[in-house]
Formats: sequence, C-alpha cells, structure tokens
Amino acid sequence: MQPSVRFPSSPGPVGIFDSGYGGLTILDSIRRRLPEYDYVYLGDNARAPYGQRSFDLVFDFTRQAVEELFMRGCHLVILACNTASAKALRSIQQEVLPQLDPDRRVLGVIRPTVERLGTLSQTRHVGVLATQGTVASGSYGMEIGKLYGNAMHVSEMAAPMWVPLIENGEAGGDGADYFVRKYVDGLMAMDPEIDTLILGCTHYPILLPKICRYAPGNVNVMPQGGIVADSLAEYLDRHPEMAAKCTRGGGVRFITTENPERFDSLATGFVGMPVRSEHVSLR
Repeated sequence: MQPSVRFPSSPGPVGIFDSGYGGLTILDSIRRRLPEYDYVYLGDNARAPYGQRSFDLVFDFTRQAVEELFMRGCHLVILACNTASAKALRSIQQEVLPQLDPDRRVLGVIRPTVERLGTLSQTRHVGVLATQGTVASGSYGMEIGKLYGNAMHVSEMAAPMWVPLIENGEAGGDGADYFVRKYVDGLMAMDPEIDTLILGCTHYPILLPKICRYAPGNVNVMPQGGIVADSLAEYLDRHPEMAAKCTRGGGVRFITTENPERFDSLATGFVGMPVRSEHVSLR
C-alpha cells in the first residue's frame, strides 16, 4: 500500500515524543550520549497525563504525534513515554507504519529497559514503579517473560501521585517524601526479595534522590535515560542506513501542545538549559 501522506524525504532530526515533560529526561541523556545529532522534542502537555487514559485514546494521541514528527522530517521517532510505549507502540509499528511509510521507524523505552535487567538482578526479583496505565497494560511483565521466561519474578505498583508532584514543582518538598516512601515501601512489601527497581515512567528520575533514600541499600534503582541512550546508539550503529537519514548539527527544537511559556518554564528545570518552544495542535 502506498503512503497516504507524503513526508519530507531528506534527512531530518531524531524525534522524541512524550505525553508531557518526563521524556525530557530521556532527551537529556540521549543528547549527552549522541550530541552530534539534531533532535526535535514534542510534548503533548495539553492532554497529559496519559497514565489513566484508555488504550484507544493513547493510541490515537500517539499516532497524531508520530505523524507530526514525520511531517517535520523525522525518519526515526523515540516514544520517550512508558504509557505510549505500553499502549500504542506495537500498533504503531504493525498497523500504522506500513501505511504511512514503511521505511520510517518508531522505537519505545520498555524493551531496552528490560534487556538491561539480566546484568543487574542477582535475585531475579524485579520491581516496577510506573503509571497506572503502564501497570495495567502488563507490558513490563510481558516483555520480561519474552526475554527471561519464568526465571524473573516481577512485581508492579502504580505511583499515581508522582507525576502531579513533579509537574507542579513539588519534587523537592516534604509531601514528595511521603509519597515516595509510600510507594517504595508498598512495592517492597509485595516482594522483599526485589533487588532491582525499574522506574517505569520517564518523570521519575526527577525524584531519584528521594527514591534512593527510601529504597533498601541493596536495591539497584534503574532510571531509563542512560539505558535508552545506549540502546539508541547501538541501534544507529546496527542500522547505518537510518543513521544516514538523521541530520548531525547538534541542535534541538521543542514543540508543545500547551502554552509555550508554561512549557519553557518547567522544561528548563528538566534539561538544565533555556528552552524556547513553539505551539502545535495535534489532531
């Protein structure tokens, strides 16, 4: 089937998509690992959070974002959002790309995270803290089962208060301590043998100091930024034909579906640099 939409064919930036601000932690890690490439970040902040939305809505929103990034010249898009990766990635890859453009690629954050577990967990008991949508999807359990069979025991818990705390600038407050301890303690009570803790939402590294404070000392805490950055570098090494379609100017652009001034103010805290974004409407 021929593509129904014609996208720019010349090389373009790597696209990074998230429902909100959390994907900025992924972008920051990727830019540190691969500073030579150009990037465009799209945050669907006006419709965030995705965590409690239905599979159909998350799929529709993610498809709209992917098409927007394709229109802006991206040949490769990273879903820097666990909920989108859990609820939409497979359908995007199997149903949307063959119709839109089979030569473009969309990758997620769950698979590379799971692949790293084998080198970290000694007890083979793993915990996942994520949004309600990611936990309800069962995606981590399914991916872990595909790679490790029954050799890895998985316990998952939703931490619904963490994203609102972060996006309202409360990550450093005492209230955050209460909710970080509540969910970490709750997960460890489910399985005291957990020795590796996946932060299954890209917002959560903002709370990393508090998470490490309340997690037992023997537990490896896994933020995703460095893992996804390494995985992307390996992917581009394995696929030089895709690397050739990604421009190398060291630049980054920011796009948001919300008020750019609000986005710029909060995003600056995530990436440690001044942010000037532009507004876009997705449909």
